[in-house]
Amino acid sequence: MYELIAGTLASYLLGDSVTQFSTIIGAYLSAMGIGSWLSRYVKRNLVGVFVQVEILVGILGGASAALLFLVFEQVTSFRVILYADVLAVGILVGIEIPLLLRILKDRFEFSDLVSRVFTFDYAGALFASLLFPLLLVPHLGLIQTGFLFGMLNVLVAIWLLFSVPDVIPGAHWQRGMALAALLGLLAGFIHAEDITGTAEAATYPGKVIHAQSTPYQRIVLTRAGADLRLYLNGNLQFSSLDEYRYHEALVHPALASLAQPRRVLIIGGGDGLALREIWKYPSVDQVVLVDLDPVMTRLFSSNNLLTQLNGNALRSPRLSVVNQDAFAWVRQAAGRLAPFDAIVIDLPDPSNYSIGKLYSLSFYKALGGLTHADTRIVVQSTSPLVARKSYWCVHDTLAAAGFQVTPYHAYVPAFGEWGYLLAGQKPWTPPARYPEGLRYVSVAETPRMLHFPADMDYVAAGVQRLDNQLLVRYFDEEWGAYAAAW
Repeated sequence: MYELIAGTLASYLLGDSVTQFSTIIGAYLSAMGIGSWLSRYVKRNLVGVFVQVEILVGILGGASAALLFLVFEQVTSFRVILYADVLAVGILVGIEIPLLLRILKDRFEFSDLVSRVFTFDYAGALFASLLFPLLLVPHLGLIQTGFLFGMLNVLVAIWLLFSVPDVIPGAHWQRGMALAALLGLLAGFIHAEDITGTAEAATYPGKVIHAQSTPYQRIVLTRAGADLRLYLNGNLQFSSLDEYRYHEALVHPALASLAQPRRVLIIGGGDGLALREIWKYPSVDQVVLVDLDPVMTRLFSSNNLLTQLNGNALRSPRLSVVNQDAFAWVRQAAGRLAPFDAIVIDLPDPSNYSIGKLYSLSFYKALGGLTHADTRIVVQSTSPLVARKSYWCVHDTLAAAGFQVTPYHAYVPAFGEWGYLLAGQKPWTPPARYPEGLRYVSVAETPRMLHFPADMDYVAAGVQRLDNQLLVRYFDEEWGAYAAAW
């Protein structure tokens, strides 16, 4: 459980879930090996040492998520603290089983003892791996889950201290230490939201007005004056002061180039802001919005601040919301549903492999089954200035899927230069007119959006495939270098 907590937390805070889980698991297992080796030096008072290990595991493992969240924005060497915690917990856990085998060796046949201990160990690992994503993270979050299992470790120690005190020297004072640890962990469990709030207050500008963990992501809304911001897993998704630039640029070059768009598919966009722009076309009579997280679509269709921002776009009877993985949904729907006139892909940036599959050649080929000859597809495609190879990798992947691709970009103050890609079976022609009342996109602005200066111009970047995830590696390298430079 502590291994899962550390891997998930590292993925939330540092991105690239495959790298984080791989290195966390490797460090944890290596530390367990060190702990097993160190257990040979415990020569006497085996039960007493086991009790002390349980208390220490409970304290260090139980408080690890809270500690790491609190120090993330306060230190420059976060990875050092992360792996120090993983190694310390792993070493202690590695001591447990050898000690347990030695404590019980006189009660069972050796073969029976080994089979029992390892059967329960591996069965417990399966139980934890199922319990963690399905129940604990959605309902308790990482911090409360950590404190809960820390308390369970300490309760094991307390049970031994009261059931076999005669074989534990100093059992009396160890009871006091264990009870103090249990109370401290219980206090952390009760005040987990306060701890999270303190950590997020240091992380995000403005006041955190809503924070919620879902099975898929951490949703945080902040407000500073008139500026309302959405963060998913720590990454800014929009600022209410300039989101109109992003969403106008995302939607209107595609839809305004169509004579009478009627059916529109949105992939992502659970905040309803792209949908708000789509409703500016009276001919649109059906929109299907596919967003993985039902919490997002519920939040942005019920919270008054958010419905004011998206103009109650998610409450329209012309809208069908599908809370499902877009990759699976597109593959199921292709060839089964009538084709769409426009497809708007408003996904988070490809910062990990689970999102990267939605920028892959396989996904774009499947998407072709939902298009007709005149369909326009638009994809938000990160910054061509900061992440030049990432941007053109999306371009090359769409082209490899058989689409005619037109690149363009827009300046959004919260993000800087931001890139989009228009795709279809035919070349795109710039619109002769746009809907009335737009604040940024216009016929006069379109040529500037299509012009790429030398530092953003095309570079051959290769194709994003499911088996290479080239785009995710580009994205991590380019944005990592940008963050380090600033």
